[in-house]
Amino acid sequence: MRQIVLDTETTGLNPRTGDRILEIGAVELNNRMLTGNNFHHYINPERDSEEGALAVHGLTTEFLSDKPKFAEIAQQLRDYIADAELIIHNAPFDIGFLNAEFKRLNMPPVHEQVRGVIDTLVQAKEMHPGKRNSLDALCDRYGVSNAHRKLHGALLDSELLADVYLAMTRGQNSLSMDVEEAAPADGAVLEIVPLAAVIFQPASADEEEAHQASLAGLDKAAKGQCIWTAVTAAPAA
Repeated sequence: MRQIVLDTETTGLNPRTGDRILEIGAVELNNRMLTGNNFHHYINPERDSEEGALAVHGLTTEFLSDKPKFAEIAQQLRDYIADAELIIHNAPFDIGFLNAEFKRLNMPPVHEQVRGVIDTLVQAKEMHPGKRNSLDALCDRYGVSNAHRKLHGALLDSELLADVYLAMTRGQNSLSMDVEEAAPADGAVLEIVPLAAVIFQPASADEEEAHQASLAGLDKAAKGQCIWTAVTAAPAA
C-alpha cells in the first residue's frame, strides 16, 4: 500500500481570509517502509505571514520571494499524491489549505485525487484520551527523537509523523517480529505435526532472566505495564 505522510506550513490559520501555503513536505511509505521518495517545496505565498505564524515556521517574506508559486508546483504535487492514502496530523487544517489552493486553479479537491485520508490526531485522541496529542507529545510518548526540531518545518514534521504513525499502528514496533516464512516449492506439501508430537522445552534460568528484562523494557517504554506483565501479574481466579 502506498501512503503519503504530508504536512504544510502556512501564512496564518484561515484560508478563507486569504492565508496561503508557503511550504509543503511529504514522505512516501510503501508497505509501511520509507522509500526515500520525498516531496518538498518552499512556496511564494504572495503575501506576508502573520506574526504568530512567522514565529512558528520562521520563513520570512524575503526568503520566500524567489520561490515558485503554488500554481507552478500544483501538478507535480497532484502526481505525487495521486491514488495514495494521505496521513496528516490534524488533517482538516492541511486539507482545507490544499483545497483552497487547488480551487484557485480550478483543480479538483484532495479527496478526488487520493484513496483516503488518515488523521493521526483523531487516532491519537482515541488511543490516549485526555492526554496531550500534539506531534511533540507523540514523539515523546513513542520515543521518536525530535531534539533537532527548533522550528516547525513541513518536511521534518512529515518525517517525524511517519515514525510516530508506524509506532502508533504497530504495537510491538521495537520487537523484530516481522519474520518471513519460506514458501514451499511448487507441488510441495506442508507436513502438519500432531500436537502430541510437539516437545515443550521449559526456559532455562538465563532465558527466564532475559525474558523478564525484555518485559521490564516494554514496561518502561509504555510508561506503565505492558499487557503481558499485567496478565501474568493478575491473581488467579
